[in-house]
Amino acid sequence: MRNTNDIPSTYSRTREFLAGARDTLPLLLGAFPFGLIYGALAINSGLSVAASMGMSLFVFAGSAQFIAVGLVAAKTPVSIIILTTFIVNLRHLLYSATLLPHLRNLPQRWRIPLAFWLTDETFAVTVHRFAKTDDSPNKHWYQLGSSLAMYLDWQLWCYLGVILGDRIPDASDWGLDVAMPIAFIGMVIPFVKSVPMVVCVLAAGAASLLTLGLPYKLGIIVSAFVGIIAGLVTEKTRRAKRRAAV
Repeated sequence: MRNTNDIPSTYSRTREFLAGARDTLPLLLGAFPFGLIYGALAINSGLSVAASMGMSLFVFAGSAQFIAVGLVAAKTPVSIIILTTFIVNLRHLLYSATLLPHLRNLPQRWRIPLAFWLTDETFAVTVHRFAKTDDSPNKHWYQLGSSLAMYLDWQLWCYLGVILGDRIPDASDWGLDVAMPIAFIGMVIPFVKSVPMVVCVLAAGAASLLTLGLPYKLGIIVSAFVGIIAGLVTEKTRRAKRRAAV
């Protein structure tokens, strides 16, 4: 085991933790309208204060929370709500698979909370930190700093939204139906670096437009599967062509 006295102060636990929180700051500001309006929509959809905050505390997934609140307001069956939010959050499997090589040697007491706190924003900043070639042994503290900053920030704005509730006029008309997809597109684009990824994104986008009219937002599920299948087929076809050319 490496002696902690041999670790440069630049890579200390405290510095890594603070760097993770600092690098997440722009995304913390971006969470402000989403959290505020989620809280307002949750209350106006009929959820209690405890249920609204419980979802933020124990689900901690902005897109899934918005979808769930919309489905609750539409009196959607619980099974559909669970299935839809499950499909929406499947992307976290890809995040975890990407970070696993860097975290596999950590004990469970580290991996479980880091997995729970993993969000799109934290992944976006953390993956770049792990990609750097320095020999810091405390990069997981960087992820922890980002995770906790994002978690506490989200709870704050959601709570304010819940408390303000009806005082936020026309929360559903604030344009989040446009703002949220744009935010996700901005985080996804840097990772679209291969032909299968491009095909996956385009296929899912086309499918989402074609299935827009499906009830209970089932188009999300259909589009996710269409994108995954298109990407896998493209990758399989490319590999077959490479083997044939050898």
